[in-house]
Amino acid sequence: MTPNNDLKSFDSLVQILARLRGNPGCPWDKEQTHASLRRYLLEECYEALEAIEQEDMKRLAEELGDILFQVAFHGRIAQEQGEFTLKEVIQILNEKLIRRHPHVFGDVKVANAREVEVNWEAIKRQERDRSDMSLLDGVPKIMPALAYSQAIQDRASHSGFDWNTIEGVLEKVAEEIDELKMASSQDEREAELGDVLFALVNSGRWLAIDAESALRRANERFFRRFTYMERLCRQRGVSFPSLALEEKEALWGEAKVWERSNKEL
Repeated sequence: MTPNNDLKSFDSLVQILARLRGNPGCPWDKEQTHASLRRYLLEECYEALEAIEQEDMKRLAEELGDILFQVAFHGRIAQEQGEFTLKEVIQILNEKLIRRHPHVFGDVKVANAREVEVNWEAIKRQERDRSDMSLLDGVPKIMPALAYSQAIQDRASHSGFDWNTIEGVLEKVAEEIDELKMASSQDEREAELGDVLFALVNSGRWLAIDAESALRRANERFFRRFTYMERLCRQRGVSFPSLALEEKEALWGEAKVWERSNKEL
């Protein structure tokens, strides 16, 4: 598809939205507000992430379209209320991308991607024009906890507040686990467990592993193995809850072997 055709397709989306929000239009679409659409924007982002995890490019194209629809929808609502237009959204984005890439659109020199990240954060602070602004400001606290933890630790790292080696990072994980073992009250256990999770997220950051993705895949493995054990029990005419722990552990071993060999029942 050529750039001109891309623009025509986007114009068609804008026209479709105008009709949905117009008269007679669609009753549901006409009722929506920025606030009422929040859950749908979040759901569409998660569905796109799932498509990426599954490496399903056909589905990803569809989910990215749904996200684009949400962006255009908010733009349409804002235009109707005199807040801003979709054209302004795109213009702001274009200006931001140029401003934050002076090594591409200006004469700034960078040696690697790390320097690009450092410059990016410095430019963001300049944009907000606040001398008292923290490096951690601007990271949405509404983010999932693991993603937020990874983001603020990454920001802190840009200032040089970081470990020197991965060995130090992993030693910190072991230290936090020891402190969790020694916690005596529920409040202490909660705090120490949080510290363990925080340290684990940082170890993932050092290993270039996204904590959210790693945990999501671990969840998927557990779900796959557990449901396999249940199917085995149904085939063998036994009740999984009634089995002794040793029998369940044996089934778990079978599930792991099945998973490795990718067998189907």
